[in-house]
Amino acid sequence: MRVAAIDCGTNSIRLLIADVDGTNFREIVREMEVVRLGQGVDKTGQFHPDAIARTLAAVDKYALEIAKRGVEKIRFCATSATRDATNRDLFINGVKERLGIEPEVIPGEVEAALSFQGATKDFDKADGPFLVIDIGGGSTEFVFGTDHVEFAKSMNIGCVRMSERHFTGGDADPGQIAAAIEDIDEAIKQAGKVVPITQAKTLIAVAGTATTVAAAGLDLPAYDRYAIHLSRISAEKVHAISKKFLAMKREDREALGYMHPGRVDVIGAGSLVLSRIMLATGATEFVASESDILDGMAWSLV
Repeated sequence: MRVAAIDCGTNSIRLLIADVDGTNFREIVREMEVVRLGQGVDKTGQFHPDAIARTLAAVDKYALEIAKRGVEKIRFCATSATRDATNRDLFINGVKERLGIEPEVIPGEVEAALSFQGATKDFDKADGPFLVIDIGGGSTEFVFGTDHVEFAKSMNIGCVRMSERHFTGGDADPGQIAAAIEDIDEAIKQAGKVVPITQAKTLIAVAGTATTVAAAGLDLPAYDRYAIHLSRISAEKVHAISKKFLAMKREDREALGYMHPGRVDVIGAGSLVLSRIMLATGATEFVASESDILDGMAWSLV
């Protein structure tokens, strides 16, 4: 069956079209656009009209691709920013008009389960239990289990939310970094009350922050998802990369060959979240996975 999954987060909107048959999975199209739907949501509690316009323009493109590829089933999931926005109906109605389906505003626990399913599919169960970390734009999911989710918690420490809350006005200063660390560490502590974050055998990190940190750790000249997928990045490297990103000027981050333009302003905060999680869990490395919530959504349609 040919299926399409659209994941609309706080920072990016992504499309996966795949043929799924039994245990066989063949990727046809995988696209991403940084639309920053969550622009200002942490502060105002509402979507900005410009952010809705940018996101619906991307949905228009995806609708054309879905029609062209003969997709039989579609699932559209919206996550952290849409959960928080009081004017979310403007966005939801816009998606309905374009795709003819009801977008799901999924709770953090559903997001966690889908991320877990996608992230662990290329691993042997002997590598478990797994802790899957999904650092999004608005929230970060902590998910623990071996062949299914045993514990999950979503915390509002995504890369966009942390950037808007702590790193306003360009380059990060020591005071801002200290305040962000305090905020992040408290959220990790709360997550740790629900999820046994120090008990995993394998720490898997998914989504753009983690894969960008992996690209930096591998010293890639350009973003290469095949080199990044299942790569292992040491905790020492993660801490060093986070410090480097936070200390760099914007134009220097922008010049990195592997850096997506839409991630330049939020990678400092995102890498700091990952660094603090590595410290809190005691993990010596993380495994980067390019399979994530999108893959979990595609499997869920069959």
